[in-house]
Amino acid sequence: MKEFQAMNLIGITINHNTSPIEIREALHLNRNEIIELVPLLNKVLSEGVVISTCNRTEIFGLPTSYSLNTSSIIETLLSLKPVTGIKPEYFSKYFSCGAVKHLFNVASGIDSLIIGDSQILGQVKEAFEISEDLAFSGPVLHRLFDTAIKVGKRTIKETGIGEGAVTVSYAAVQVVEKIFAGLEKKTALVIGAGETGELAAINLRDKGIGRISISNRTLERARTLAEKVRGELIPFENLNNHFHNFDIIISATSSDSYIISYKEIESAIKRRKGAPIVLMDIAIPRDIDPDVRKIDNVFYHDMDSLKIIVEQNLQKRKNEIPAVEKIIMEEMVGFFGWYNALEVVPTIKSLRNFFDEIRSDELGKLKHKISEEDFAKIEDMTRRMMGRILHNPTVKLRELAESGNDIQKVTTNSIILKELFNLDSSQNEGKKIEKE
Repeated sequence: MKEFQAMNLIGITINHNTSPIEIREALHLNRNEIIELVPLLNKVLSEGVVISTCNRTEIFGLPTSYSLNTSSIIETLLSLKPVTGIKPEYFSKYFSCGAVKHLFNVASGIDSLIIGDSQILGQVKEAFEISEDLAFSGPVLHRLFDTAIKVGKRTIKETGIGEGAVTVSYAAVQVVEKIFAGLEKKTALVIGAGETGELAAINLRDKGIGRISISNRTLERARTLAEKVRGELIPFENLNNHFHNFDIIISATSSDSYIISYKEIESAIKRRKGAPIVLMDIAIPRDIDPDVRKIDNVFYHDMDSLKIIVEQNLQKRKNEIPAVEKIIMEEMVGFFGWYNALEVVPTIKSLRNFFDEIRSDELGKLKHKISEEDFAKIEDMTRRMMGRILHNPTVKLRELAESGNDIQKVTTNSIILKELFNLDSSQNEGKKIEKE
C-alpha cells in the first residue's frame, strides 16, 4: 500500500455538483478578473492557480501559513466577486492528497458535467499558463499541473472516456455520418441559431461538410452563425422553397408548432428525384412532422431516438472511469514520489557536505607535506572513497522516499542521520570532531 506524504496544499471548488447554475455564473471569472484576483490571493497563498469555466471556479494553492484555512481563500474570492445567496455547502474543500486527486479528476474529464469532456484539459492548461505569466506558480504547483496535464493526455490516449456523442447535436451529426459515406460532397441546412443549432452547425463544419446554410427567425443571429461556420444565409420566411437543395436538414428552433410539414418534404423528395434526405429534429417541441418518416428515402430522427444514442455513449464513458482512475492513481504515486523525495534531499546534501568537509580538512593537513602529484592522487582517491561510502545510503534513502511505501520510515531515517552526524548544527562539524 502506497503512502502519500501530507503536503500543505489547499483546493476549493464551486461547481455543477455543489451549486445552482446562477451561483456558478455569478462566480465565473474571465481572464482579466483572474489577473485581478491573483494579487489578492498572494496575501494568503505563496503560489496558486485559478481555474474558472462555465461549470466550475476552483482555486488551488500553498498557504502562506500552516494555520490558514479555506475560509480565507473563499473570502478573498468573494471580495472580488460579491454574490448574494452564497451558502457554505456550495463550496467543496480539499486538502493535501485529496486536492491532488480532485485536480487530476478534473483534468481527466471524469468530474465534468459531461463525462469525458476534453475541453477541460485545455482550460486547466490555460489556467496554469496565466499563473505562470503572473509569477504565481512555484516548483510544487509547476510539477503538480504538469502531472495533471499528463493525466488528461493519457486519459484521452489510453481510454475511451471521450469517445461517442454525448450531446444530441453531436449525436445528430454522428448519425448523419453513418448514413452518408462522406460529408465533403453533401449539403446541409441548420434551422435555428441557438446553442443547440450552433453546436450542430459547428460539428458539421468540423466534419468537413461540403456546403452549409443557416436559417433563423432573427436574421442577425443567423448571419453571426453563418460567418462562424463559413456558411450561407437562407431567409426563414422562404425556407420551404429550399428544402430540395439539401441532403441534410437539422432543425432546432423554439417554435410552438411544426415548421416543416409532411407535404413540404414529400415535394422536396420529388424534386430531388428520390435522392435521400436526412432530417434531424432536435427541437422540443418538435419542428418536423414525424409522419415524414413514412416517405421513401427520408431518414428521420427526433430527440427520443438521439437520446438513446447519447445515453448508450454516456454509459460507455462511465464504463471507462475505472481505467481513468487507474491512470490517476499511477500519476499520484509518481507525483508524491517526487514530493516525498524533497523531504530527504536536504538530509542527503547535508550528509555529503559533512563528509566532504572532513575530507577537505584532512587533505589540508597534507597539502604542504607531499608533492603536488601525490596530493592529486590522494585527493582523487579520497573523493572516490567518499562517493563509495555515501552511495548506498544516498540511493536507498531516495528510493525509499520515492516509493512511498513507508513515509514514517523515511522521516525516521532522516532524523536518525541528522542526530548521528549532528547535521543541523554549524558547518564546521569536521573541525569539531577533530578537536574532540
